[in-house]
Amino acid sequence: MRFSSQEEYGLRCMLQLARHAPAPPGAMSIAEVAEHESLSPAYVAKLMRILRQAGLVEGTRGQKGGYQLVRPAYEVTIGEVLVALGGKLYSDEFCDRHAGNERRCVHTTDCSIRSLWSGLDRLVHSVLDRCTLADLAGDPAQVERWLARPTGPRAVPTALPLAAARAGAPGD
Repeated sequence: MRFSSQEEYGLRCMLQLARHAPAPPGAMSIAEVAEHESLSPAYVAKLMRILRQAGLVEGTRGQKGGYQLVRPAYEVTIGEVLVALGGKLYSDEFCDRHAGNERRCVHTTDCSIRSLWSGLDRLVHSVLDRCTLADLAGDPAQVERWLARPTGPRAVPTALPLAAARAGAPGD
């Protein structure tokens, strides 16, 4: 399983905007983001267009223009960023695209593989939807500690402390 370069670089661009948000004027130009992430301005422009169309960033034209997050970083989950950049890990349309020689998959009612992919998608998103840009913009060691917590195979991980605080839940 792999994440695409578009998802990786798009997430890195979003983190740049999250880290820059508190500083005036709040917006970063494509050139600034490109320089911080060592990417071409054309590629950053492509990523920003995708993120703008998904409603995650907004652009302002002009000399002091640039891009900024539409919502505070603590409200933007990593899950929604990755879905905007590359789609879900698994969707119901997957089986239609991989039906073999038929128009529809021959395993429409008895497919343990579909159950596996669907369950894996839910599990991955249960983690990604609890982690925000603000969490990733903070201390990397804190994210590592959160991910390394011993949880049972059926346990749902708790939110990172910053995400838990915004939701009013007790942190780790």
